[in-house]
Amino acid sequence: MSEFKELAGRYIAIWNETDPGQRRRAIDELWAADARYVDPLGVAEGREAIDQLVGAVQGQFPGMRFRLVGPVDGHHDQVRFSWELGPAEGAAPVAGFDVAVTDGDGRLRQVFGFLDRVPAA
Repeated sequence: MSEFKELAGRYIAIWNETDPGQRRRAIDELWAADARYVDPLGVAEGREAIDQLVGAVQGQFPGMRFRLVGPVDGHHDQVRFSWELGPAEGAAPVAGFDVAVTDGDGRLRQVFGFLDRVPAA
């Protein structure tokens, strides 16, 4: 299970990385070339699109950080984990969980995101 926890930690770290160059290097290391991210708000196909999505989320929620919540669970080439997005201290206005599928070599091939709590528009 420790490899799944490490994978989820690296994934969350990408969402928190505000330096564009470092974030892109981390994406290139963790995500497969044909990677795909899907959540209720959109789809990002390929590393470049995933990088743009992460940057857009950071712009929408400036100063907020993602954090893992609860256990990380996985088997075979898939992992699931819950997360929150909020200020360093205090309640998180956004929460959800993701299911990730790896390519068999430890790189993310697909991530399916689910939103459990979002702020009102």
